[in-house]
Amino acid sequence: MKKNIYVIIIAVIFSALLWGSISLSNTYITTVEMPVRITGFPEGYSTPTRLPEKIDIKVRGQGWKLVYLSLNADAEYRISSGRNPGKRFVNLYNFILENQWLTSDVDVVSIYPDTLSFFVEKIGEKKVPVIPDSEFGFKKGYGLADDIVMNPDSVTIYAPLSLLPEISEVYTEKIELNNLDSRQNWQTSIKEIPGVTLQDNTVFVNLDVQKIIEKSIENIPVVVRDIPRDRDVILLPGKIAVGLKGGINVIAKIKQEDLNVYVNYRDVVLDTLGSISPQINTPRNTQLIFIKPERLRYVIKKFR
Repeated sequence: MKKNIYVIIIAVIFSALLWGSISLSNTYITTVEMPVRITGFPEGYSTPTRLPEKIDIKVRGQGWKLVYLSLNADAEYRISSGRNPGKRFVNLYNFILENQWLTSDVDVVSIYPDTLSFFVEKIGEKKVPVIPDSEFGFKKGYGLADDIVMNPDSVTIYAPLSLLPEISEVYTEKIELNNLDSRQNWQTSIKEIPGVTLQDNTVFVNLDVQKIIEKSIENIPVVVRDIPRDRDVILLPGKIAVGLKGGINVIAKIKQEDLNVYVNYRDVVLDTLGSISPQINTPRNTQLIFIKPERLRYVIKKFR
């Protein structure tokens, strides 16, 4: 009984292969989508024109050849830019013979669209910053203690002159990381921009992930800025406390003298409430949680 099952399975597989072989030997017509690529630019020239991502080519040929054509991920339809700069109109049928990999096994029935227009322009260069396209998730109690560091943080791009003013930055490929609780370093690439060539497509990304803590710093003196020579301002109280939040290695090093707390004399004069809010320049990569007290009373003295 078991032998009979094996025989049946083998017979079915053989029949399927035989049927497929006979079927794929027949002639069929199908449409394949294919990217178009302009080649042969004069040295130092390119195109700013965004071409259609795909063109539709209707082809006729044996079934197995059409299957191979449809599955060939590297297939592209190439057209020549010509020798002269400026606007170009091309008929795609004129380049069938130049794409011999396509015509050697099949016949081209139609191409859509059958014509394209594009500009050929001189190439310029420009240096632009690299921006991470990122999305991060952290373990509870952790976060970024510093800015994301890109190496390099900028890159030289080469593009047609009319396209350069439109490009102010380039972005990395999408970065998604979750459940982070330690420093991260990895390599990624820059997203391609049609018509643009990069000096270097590789960048390194560094994340300083630390445990996030809070710290209170008290008795910080408040300075009054820009007091006229014949005036004095007494703040009540003259010292405050602040709360800061940030990475453990950052917050732990902060001292009282690292904080710059002040009020402007002009703001005191223009005040109508009888008290004023102090201003504070917090250290880099820290978040201000609170100021106590939030408002300060004051007395203005005038010298004779």
